[in-house]
Amino acid sequence: MVISDHITEGISAAFFPRLLTDLLSDTHSVSREACILQAFVIYSYATNENTILMLMAFDRYVAISKPLQYNNIMTPRILSVLIAISWIYPMLCIGIAGILNARLTMCGNKLWKVYCHNWEIVKLSCANTIVNNVFGFFIVTTTVIMPLSFILYSYVKILIICRKSSLDFRRKAYQTCIPHIVILLNFSVALFCEVTLSRIATLELPIGLSIILSLEFLIVPPILNPLVYGLNFSEIRKKIQWIIKACKQL
Repeated sequence: MVISDHITEGISAAFFPRLLTDLLSDTHSVSREACILQAFVIYSYATNENTILMLMAFDRYVAISKPLQYNNIMTPRILSVLIAISWIYPMLCIGIAGILNARLTMCGNKLWKVYCHNWEIVKLSCANTIVNNVFGFFIVTTTVIMPLSFILYSYVKILIICRKSSLDFRRKAYQTCIPHIVILLNFSVALFCEVTLSRIATLELPIGLSIILSLEFLIVPPILNPLVYGLNFSEIRKKIQWIIKACKQL
């Protein structure tokens, strides 16, 4: 939970300062180096979010399927290694993609997005981009498709276990998993919109709708994640209910 919140904060930190600068400026321009850096930060955190969600699904699967062995499986050392890999690998992949983009010769200078995007940078090049395309597909496969497949597998196994368990066990399992599922569905839909809009050249949408869909994964998760995880705590829910009752009495 804490890691996921830090991830969405990182995305916001990479996006909103640049957006505010553009809103206050008459010229909406950015240097190539700054553009590549912004793309690196945004997509490093986005892929980190996916791998962290995969670790969270694994954690819930172990907690529900093997509760008595949980402490032996999820030791501090194993957790440290898994978290390190989930951070370092995506950042390494996005860093290599940024280096590949930096070597390209640009034949254009207009980005049809509010923020810098790796694939949009590649499309501005007039050089051979086959290496960038192949490596981009590799990144999508290892940091998006594979984690989501593992998450789906984990929750299918959890559902099978819950069907064979008591009502009280199912209630506790659902209470544990539902916040994670909500965050996962929101981020997956946002990521799907982002990848689809970027990769499918034949998909023609109004420019306003295209911008809104591309911004969904930058704006909604930072707002939704704290709400979902926060409302999962009874103390916070009780405090909110108390505030609502107090407001009604005024």
